[in-house]
Amino acid sequence: MAVDIVTSPDCGLLWRDLDSGVVGRALLEQGYCVTGEALSAEACEQLAGLYEQRQRFRSQVQMQRVNFGRGQYRYFAYPLPEGIQRLREAFYRKLVPVANHWAQCLGLDRHWPSTLGEFLRENHLQGQQLPTPLMLDYGPGDYNCLHQDKYGEAFFPFQVLIQLNRPGKDFTGGEFVLVENQARRQSRVMVVPLSRGQAVVFPNSLGVQRSSRGYSRTQIRHGVSQIMTGHRRSLGLIFHDALK
Repeated sequence: MAVDIVTSPDCGLLWRDLDSGVVGRALLEQGYCVTGEALSAEACEQLAGLYEQRQRFRSQVQMQRVNFGRGQYRYFAYPLPEGIQRLREAFYRKLVPVANHWAQCLGLDRHWPSTLGEFLRENHLQGQQLPTPLMLDYGPGDYNCLHQDKYGEAFFPFQVLIQLNRPGKDFTGGEFVLVENQARRQSRVMVVPLSRGQAVVFPNSLGVQRSSRGYSRTQIRHGVSQIMTGHRRSLGLIFHDALK
């Protein structure tokens, strides 16, 4: 089944309208950026239905077996479904100026290329060749422990999560959570409200805070609180690939 979530007229124009400056300010000021509707209800249903097509995925993780929480997720195989490939490319183009600005603020010797294709070629030269976009699936009692999604030395500093069903109707609980750790300070917890079709952009592992000396780095982890009732499914867009 083809899922053309970029060109379909009722799926919104997020990838065209999203302003890198607005995203950068939101990430700096509150630690994350929630978009408007990234996907229509129809596109969300189509995407969520991909989870049942096992041949589209390279692997499945039962979270309880590896002490990641409870629930399961599946990593897509290459070639990615067309719509997911386009979303991944479009978000990368919007986020790469923010990533390079953060690197300058922190004095990092890193510059990310302007296109996802160039970045992935760098990944593959370093042995990171496994695709990382994934679908996450949770039922009652399931949750995701706080973690970071770094799969090798070549990683992109932001990732995206898109909610595919309706909080409060299709499920209760299951809030997306970020925790920020700063040196010599208490941790800061951020609970991010999402509606169906909305996306949240957040730091993969390294955050930035203004400080008396300019900018300082923080550590960010993310997770999902326990599902109380119903079923929660979401799409994760990670821009770097994983080591074989």
